Amino acid sequence: MLDVSLSRSSSRRCDGASRRDFLRVGGLGALSLPALLQFEAAAQARAKDGTSLAARKGARAKSVILVYLGGGLSHHDSFDMKPEAPDEIRGKYKPLPSVVPGLQVSEKLPQMAKVMDKLTLVRSGAHNNDHHETATNWVLSGRFGTPFGDYPAIGAVAAHEFGFESTLPPYVAVPRNPSFTWELGKSAFLGGRYESFKAGDPNQKDYKVQDLSAAEPMSARKVERRESLLKAVDGLAAKVHGNDQIATYDEFHQRAAAMILSTEARKAFAVDEEDPKLRDRYGRNTFGQSALLARRLVEAGVRFVTVNYGGWDHHGKIFEGLDKKLPEFDQGVSALLTDMHDRGADKDTLVVVMGEFGRTPKINKDAGRDHWGQAASLLFWGAGVKPGFVLGKTDKQGAYTTQRPVSPADVAFTIYDALGIDPRQMLRTPDGRPIEILDQGEAVREIFV
Repeated sequence: MLDVSLSRSSSRRCDGASRRDFLRVGGLGALSLPALLQFEAAAQARAKDGTSLAARKGARAKSVILVYLGGGLSHHDSFDMKPEAPDEIRGKYKPLPSVVPGLQVSEKLPQMAKVMDKLTLVRSGAHNNDHHETATNWVLSGRFGTPFGDYPAIGAVAAHEFGFESTLPPYVAVPRNPSFTWELGKSAFLGGRYESFKAGDPNQKDYKVQDLSAAEPMSARKVERRESLLKAVDGLAAKVHGNDQIATYDEFHQRAAAMILSTEARKAFAVDEEDPKLRDRYGRNTFGQSALLARRLVEAGVRFVTVNYGGWDHHGKIFEGLDKKLPEFDQGVSALLTDMHDRGADKDTLVVVMGEFGRTPKINKDAGRDHWGQAASLLFWGAGVKPGFVLGKTDKQGAYTTQRPVSPADVAFTIYDALGIDPRQMLRTPDGRPIEILDQGEAVREIFV
């Protein structure tokens, strides 16, 4: 990495480095910008073609909303109740009958109980990793790697394949990408063009998307610092020719400017234009308003939206945490599905709800449940997904899948297949090395009509 100092003043991070007074320019390895641009051009050509990639592959969905439950939802206390198990396994919640005969959910999910006939519940999500960052990158990309994100997230690949079809970005994260100790779900070797656009918190008062807001007047000090930054970048350009972060600098600014001037983009993010009663239905909290914004974005043409809804890592006092989290989840997800169904968006939008893993069957000494990759519950809705269907089972303790395990690669494969993206096609690294989008997995075809 290359750091460029802009002043003597500093705002120190915990590692001693200055947060604001350094320009960090990515790894200076040998990169091939022509190869990168060649494949971007090919992806954009496919997107603009009248017989687009999606059409040629018989896509089920035009867009995807991924509700990501960072930390790991407890399947025992939500969608895979074990009422006959001992106290230390079944927990304190009672099962509640849903509208689907024989299907029960947690008593903390009364609104979801009313919409289970609109979706498919997969009770057999499974893998063998219990580490947050590693598992998160795995389920968000479909490929196993290091905790640092060796492979691009599904949303980044979708952005790469569909390209920029309007002033709206193809891949948006609301409020931002998942994060534990660092940001996850990134574009990896695809480069900065395909990173998610971070929408911010739509529940904030007078919510405005930063890149769509008018620029604030700058003081003389800010002008001086900006000029210093630009000179530093200009001076480095020759040294780092081909670096994606530098190569896309002007491109980012052009797209940001286009969004600022675009009525289409500004309107898509204008969640305050929604009926206040509908906003109340979603919930006046970050998750509820994020789900509502996601619906607006896919209606406007955004291909992939990640709604990042973290806070499920309940190692201690899990029921105190779930008493607060499950009602928000119940209100927001049920409102999203009902609203989109009423608007007819279920025909061409796939909604997926998942975390990186489930939670341990046995409640620990701190009244919590720990990480558990062996079993998890996932939800699928829209784009031809079977209504009122349950796939997979776990054992009597909810510890291991006993029927139709569904891996992270299977989930990613299913999403790609729904979008009309061939999961076996090759992507190219900046140095020209071919990498298959997915090296394993299959579509979970049982969940579709």
